[in-house]
Amino acid sequence: MSYQESFINYLKYEKRFSSHTVVAYTNDLDQFVQYCTIMVGEFSVKKVDTKLVRSWIVSLMEQDLSPRSVNRKVTTLKSFFKFLMKEQVVEVNPAVGLPLPKIRKKLPNFVEENNLHHLLDDGFFDDDFSGIRDKLIVYLLYGTGIRLSELLGLKDTDINTKEFLIRVLGKRNKERIIPYPKSINKLLALYVKVREETIGGKSERLLVTEKGKPVYEKLIYRVVKQNLSKVTLLEKRSPHVLRHSYATHLLNKGADLNAVKELLGHSNLAATQVYTHTTFEKLRDSYKQAHPRG
Repeated sequence: MSYQESFINYLKYEKRFSSHTVVAYTNDLDQFVQYCTIMVGEFSVKKVDTKLVRSWIVSLMEQDLSPRSVNRKVTTLKSFFKFLMKEQVVEVNPAVGLPLPKIRKKLPNFVEENNLHHLLDDGFFDDDFSGIRDKLIVYLLYGTGIRLSELLGLKDTDINTKEFLIRVLGKRNKERIIPYPKSINKLLALYVKVREETIGGKSERLLVTEKGKPVYEKLIYRVVKQNLSKVTLLEKRSPHVLRHSYATHLLNKGADLNAVKELLGHSNLAATQVYTHTTFEKLRDSYKQAHPRG
């Protein structure tokens, strides 16, 4: 087994990275191996030095890759050599300490609160199985802030309808309990009733297709995009935008930042603080509009 394969297995089985992250790391590593083969005729982890890594970074920038993409690829390389140091294959990490292109921070896109109320309360969804399920999908994403992967994994038993709590399995198999709006219970009960009438019997997952199979990523993306299009002109209309909206609206209403961090399942506060920039922008806009000298 090659060092690359050992590293990827380490990410899969020990670090428990998601399949998407593992694919991204694999592709980044393959690109670096290919670059080394072209530049020096072979790829040998013990012969990779800072000069070679720096030249790779330059070549990536010359391909007009975004700073974010370049940084991610270098992060892959850092992790790979950190793993090799842990395994005592190499003594130094050649990807550490190199200057990287600066990433311009993007403020998270979010849908205005009144627009989401309009979507959920004013008859935009059909009363058949698909319409009820689709409304529940949007409501769960916005009402709890859970990730797409967490939504896909939900089972009926993960929802405590008496305490209004939902249990999800997040990144790296970390479990967390999240409160949800009480108004979801009525929709949930209706959905379960219609689901049983449509597919018969119990299902493996909470959310299923008309044929009783668990819903899948493309279906969720399609449902969210089609329905958000009815109430917003945002260019990006993804499940993650509903997560952004959840966090932004909580903070706009005065929720504690650390509490929002726990609700979102973030491992550090920095990931949550990006939403404070969004709320600050909102406050600044309000000031400009309201203050006579704004």
